[in-house]
Amino acid sequence: MKAAVYTQYGSPEVLRVKEVEKPFPKNNEILLRVKSTAVNSGDIRLRKADPFAVRFIFGLLKPKINILGTVFSGEVESVGKDVTKFKVGDAVFGHTDMRFGAYAEYLCVPEKGSLTSKPAAITHAEAAVVPFGGVTALHFIKKANIQLGQRVLIVGASGAVGTAAVQLAKSFGATVTGVCSTPNIELVQSIGADKVIDYTKEDFTKNGETYDVIFDTINTIPVFGSLNSLTKNGIMILSAAEMQEILQGLWISKTSSRKVLTGVISHTAADIIFLKELIVAGKYKPVIDKTYPLEQIAEAHAYVEKGHKKGNVSINM
Repeated sequence: MKAAVYTQYGSPEVLRVKEVEKPFPKNNEILLRVKSTAVNSGDIRLRKADPFAVRFIFGLLKPKINILGTVFSGEVESVGKDVTKFKVGDAVFGHTDMRFGAYAEYLCVPEKGSLTSKPAAITHAEAAVVPFGGVTALHFIKKANIQLGQRVLIVGASGAVGTAAVQLAKSFGATVTGVCSTPNIELVQSIGADKVIDYTKEDFTKNGETYDVIFDTINTIPVFGSLNSLTKNGIMILSAAEMQEILQGLWISKTSSRKVLTGVISHTAADIIFLKELIVAGKYKPVIDKTYPLEQIAEAHAYVEKGHKKGNVSINM
């Protein structure tokens, strides 16, 4: 089978499409013929080994995992003997978690992993881009207990996590303000934001508005400098935080009535099913900026790494 393989950390050019051995499912696994995957920030970070600490988990000098890709949509090719939930021919989508491996024509995933049947109304490309931003946003929105009538500010509202966060916060009944650049205002409005702030023209930290939740999806806000925009018992979500922001968040949570949420996300099939139900109900729309074939995976990584994509970048097999 074809797969995008990398054997050293570095620039997008370390990704090479090669022929590799087709996997065989274990008793509790299904073998998927992958139709689509996506390029996400997690793939970029692991490819670059940035931050350096990822090397302590995924390989100090070279990567232990040679095929990236955490999200997928495809069809069941075969099943292990103990599998009962899925059958050959089923269309499914989901998240591999830390197993990666979706940059390939075939992928084995546990039957009880984070996956479910694909809604018939969306394409494989649309389904594949849902889990990364969707499960990240859902994890933090549930943790923050966003409720009806709360005022939520989402920074980076036009990105993968941002477009998911806008739609999820709206589905929970919040009044949502999105922050993005001028070219993305129409997109953010189209997915349900009640108000959009163009950060090239207005600084939300200086406009006098306060919010119950500030959700920074791209690690761009000044943590301490944004506190005046947070209500007394408000919550700040830093889903892309690095060590400095994590430490600042801990200090704020320990010394004030405000809380800062960071850390590694967790998810299950129930989360993928929840997102699927929103899609079916017309409350969640996958957003795709560009689509590349697997053979252009390096170009797709280079584009995503520029940091200007709208929503997601999908990869079709």
